[in-house]
Amino acid sequence: MENIQIDSNRLWHSIMEMAKIGATEKGGNCRLALTDLDMECRNLFIKWCENAGCTISIDGVGNIFSRRAGRDNTLPPILFGSHLDTQPTGGRFDGVLGVMAGLEVIRTLNDNAVETDAPLEVVNWTNEEGSRYSPAMMGSGVFTGVFDQTEIMTKEDSDGKLFGDELKRTGFAGNAPVGDRDIGAYFELHIEQGPILEAEEKTIGIVTDAQGQRWYEINMTGQESHAGPTPMPIRKDALVTAAKIIQKVNRIGHAHSPFACATVGQIISSPNSRNVIPGHVFLTIDFRHPNSDVLMAMDEELKTFCIETQLVDHVNIEVVDFWQFPPTPFDDSCVKAVRQGAVLFNYSHRDICSGAGHDAIHMANITPSAMIFIPCEGGISHNEVENATPEDCTAGTNVLLHSVLSQAGKIN
Repeated sequence: MENIQIDSNRLWHSIMEMAKIGATEKGGNCRLALTDLDMECRNLFIKWCENAGCTISIDGVGNIFSRRAGRDNTLPPILFGSHLDTQPTGGRFDGVLGVMAGLEVIRTLNDNAVETDAPLEVVNWTNEEGSRYSPAMMGSGVFTGVFDQTEIMTKEDSDGKLFGDELKRTGFAGNAPVGDRDIGAYFELHIEQGPILEAEEKTIGIVTDAQGQRWYEINMTGQESHAGPTPMPIRKDALVTAAKIIQKVNRIGHAHSPFACATVGQIISSPNSRNVIPGHVFLTIDFRHPNSDVLMAMDEELKTFCIETQLVDHVNIEVVDFWQFPPTPFDDSCVKAVRQGAVLFNYSHRDICSGAGHDAIHMANITPSAMIFIPCEGGISHNEVENATPEDCTAGTNVLLHSVLSQAGKIN
């Protein structure tokens, strides 16, 4: 039983078949949450799971759970998976690898007639990316009580379409309650989305923890005015103020290197006319660091700078704390299971901290959890050129298989 391995060709075929849905010209994918393309890939996932003998349940935010019965179904299930939605210009592996690997674990156990003590469930979380609806990691956030389900239902996309309405339209407003049940453990396989594993020629990243994150929305309100007749000294230019904040965000990131990340990801200037001084600017900020104290220091630096700049520029600056979660350590026993899986197959490996947000971070609040990383080419993700090798996908899935078995118990 210790030598059981997944079917590499079958896993790769599943990933590539899923990649055909929402394929882009540059070789990536665009499947935003609760669009018709997301619905298509969800239905394909369900079909494959049912063919593998699993039963399907869908909860009230559209999370899909594919259950393989255990010898003792009163035991809490071992949960593993990720997400099928993508960025607008996303790749073929981000999220999808974890879901397809979960399905391959089920198929492999079926092939080898392995029965586990506890039931197993492969999960596809709704709207992990947060591209169409914010915040990100929405399905797992409601499942774990981080987000309020009623509030999430009223979230709007850029076209004003409500999350709840689109959930019903696509047929994924399920009847199962969201969360409120015991989970034995949770595992998630993912591409690293960074350059470390590839640079160090390591096959497996044993994820010990995840960075904390703080997201902000900032509105700067000055005064629109004609670009010609308005003298420079009396202008209240919101875009100039925004430029100062953008530079400050970058300085904050560098000041807390090497682990800090600070990003302005979105900026909207109004009225966006070439001969009008901008009267309003909206921008988003993303701070990340694995240490809570440093993350708070970054927060204080930003807010102090905004207060000071507001007085100098005579532009009103409103800083909104949009979303946050603290640095998250993963469970020692689950991390140990991942490490043992890597050692079992003699895969090169190293401990690593996750720089990105993942559903496992929310799950760590309610159950023992861990993650497995594999390299991605050039460390590039959230990009159509995102790539991973069949060999690394296989290695990660083999480690996932044995991590799950270590927590589920198994009998022939």
